Amino acid sequence: MKILVVGSGGREHALVWRLAKGGHEVLAAPGNPGMEAIARCVPVKVMDLDGQVKLAVEEGVDLVVVGPEAPLCAGIADKLRAAGVPTFGPGVDGARLEGSKAFSKQLFARHGIRTAAFRVCKTVAEADAAIEELAARAVPAGTGVVVKADGLAAGKGVVVADDAAEARAAARAMLDGRFGEAGATLVIEQRISGREVSLMALTDGERVEVLAAAEDHKTLLDGDRGPNTGGMGTVSPTWVDDAILARVRAEVLTPTVAGLAAEGIDYRGVLYAGLMIDGDGMPWLLEYNCRFGDPETQPVMARLEGDLGAVLLGAATGKLEVGALSWDPRAAVCVVVAAAGYPEAPRSGDVIGGLEAAAGADGEDVVVFHAGTARKGEAIVSAGGRVLGVTALGEDVEAARARAYATVGRIELEGMQVRGDIGMRPSTRAR
Repeated sequence: MKILVVGSGGREHALVWRLAKGGHEVLAAPGNPGMEAIARCVPVKVMDLDGQVKLAVEEGVDLVVVGPEAPLCAGIADKLRAAGVPTFGPGVDGARLEGSKAFSKQLFARHGIRTAAFRVCKTVAEADAAIEELAARAVPAGTGVVVKADGLAAGKGVVVADDAAEARAAARAMLDGRFGEAGATLVIEQRISGREVSLMALTDGERVEVLAAAEDHKTLLDGDRGPNTGGMGTVSPTWVDDAILARVRAEVLTPTVAGLAAEGIDYRGVLYAGLMIDGDGMPWLLEYNCRFGDPETQPVMARLEGDLGAVLLGAATGKLEVGALSWDPRAAVCVVVAAAGYPEAPRSGDVIGGLEAAAGADGEDVVVFHAGTARKGEAIVSAGGRVLGVTALGEDVEAARARAYATVGRIELEGMQVRGDIGMRPSTRAR
């Protein structure tokens, strides 16, 4: 097939890489320097929705795969389908699962999907009352709540507060415009203790194909310290066993697909669930994203076997073939190389050295996915907060970690930030 991938980040590079390995002709719009050897990059901006539709129609593509959430929330899938182009990604109604945390939490409540107690707030007074109520219900009492901006905030609109004072400060900052309109409405949640895991599933609006689980490392610094980021690294597979996965499918994913259909939403794309598994093995749904995760996609694509393009086309056309994908039994670890100043004020324009040595270091068992890069003359420079996602396969997590970090050591980027404990798997994590 001829497949257009919309986007320019690490997630899109991983998708392009896997689709190209499946023998498909891949276009990327706009793409990035890392994709140029395996795809034809076309300089159409992600949010130029009409330009993306025009490109898809003129090229006669068989399928469009939309990477980022912003164009999905803006309606790119609706426009593509109206033009007769099979599209993997939800319409604007389904994309509200990510575009509005208030909408998604209320949908969970309507359809009996287990999630933390929550309140939707629009004022400081409402937020303060919700924080007082929900902090008192936390276990142990007074251990804080989670404050979320309702809208899209580039993965930074969540504060896991350790106490009520921190939660109140976070709520005020968001309501005062820290994230613009995205923070005009807040969701305040009871804090759930357990261990977090990310699980992505493909759906055609009826059937569900669950992908391999991944565990993200959200905070900037080792030991899960520092500010939240879009993700500093991931591991797949995770500690989650088949019994927990079966519960997630039965108690979270299947009811979500049924609930969306019952509300007249034809959802064809990824359901990317952020889950907390408590001490009893019970899954709690924290939130959904409406697209592939980043950097979760990188290790998942490294392990995926089978024709991803055919499966995505099936989902896009309402004919998802469940069971057509399989998984490399080895472990995959993705280590993110972030720019100086990330996440608050990432610095761009720094020359990245050592890419050729890194890319050829360990054959196909290591891939350097570009996430925030650009060309400047003959050089490749940083052009985003998360710059690269070094992803390695190994017989176990330790072997994969060793390969990934050895490759990171060959990369030269002034002021780069790298967590040193990706894949070390802390025994528990509270959220």
